[in-house]
Amino acid sequence: MRRARDLPAAGFHAGELAVQARAGVRAEAARLSGMLDPVELRGGIVAFLNDRTFAVITGRDASGRLWTSLLTGQAGFIEVTSPSVVTIRSSFPPADPLNGLPSGQEVGLVVMEFAARRRVRINGTLTSVDDGALVVRVEQAFGNCPQYIRKRVLVPHEMSEESSARARLDVVLSADDVELIRSADTFFLGTTHPDRGADTSHRGGQAGFVQVEGNDLWWPDYPGNNMFNSFGNLAVDPTAALLFLDFHTGRTLQLSGVAAVEFGIPRDIGNDGDTGRRARFTTQRLVAAHLLASHET
Repeated sequence: MRRARDLPAAGFHAGELAVQARAGVRAEAARLSGMLDPVELRGGIVAFLNDRTFAVITGRDASGRLWTSLLTGQAGFIEVTSPSVVTIRSSFPPADPLNGLPSGQEVGLVVMEFAARRRVRINGTLTSVDDGALVVRVEQAFGNCPQYIRKRVLVPHEMSEESSARARLDVVLSADDVELIRSADTFFLGTTHPDRGADTSHRGGQAGFVQVEGNDLWWPDYPGNNMFNSFGNLAVDPTAALLFLDFHTGRTLQLSGVAAVEFGIPRDIGNDGDTGRRARFTTQRLVAAHLLASHET
């Protein structure tokens, strides 16, 4: 497994710049490049993180495969313990593919507040995994706009040992998996870059915006902040991971595979804001379980 880099890089990398150029938004994106500079966690972002109950992390399991997983807990389970360190007091259930997540690797987090339609992305190095706590040295932290976040209120609850231990490991999507994907209005996308590490992003739309064709999924790329962090990573490294959730039943579907961005798609594939872009993902491994320790009210 690749070890964490010694010094964080700043600005857009070549993959992001290439996708921005292809989309014709280099000038718009350039105005936001400072958001990717190394940061110190102070002020409002500290209060936001310390009060959250829901986060998603992307990292590699012991074999090196990329997965995107849930982290949940009572308010305060995420704590900013210094201006450059976040401690997450949560552990992965036995069925989660990131259970036993190795330290010393780069990870990407997105911390969500669905009720207020707010999100913060954090990228950094997982320095230790001890006593049910993940310690992340933060290199980037920035907010995203509320676009496509479905407003919902989640109430944390305790999972039974039986439900958190059961899982189906497979390489082929089942009929139930396809139903979950097609009914989703929210999912999370994990990507990675050989020098910049992992990243986690939120994707949302009307239920049905993700389509399934055999073991492939695709979704239209809606207009966003023009930074193309996820798509820029995919332009360099196709490795990707997806997380789908049923916010009522607690069912989860984690997919690991490869993805690519397709340009020049006929603009009849759904309400994509006339971008002519979509992402296509091919499933290589999956874990289907009930790992969401929250219920929507």
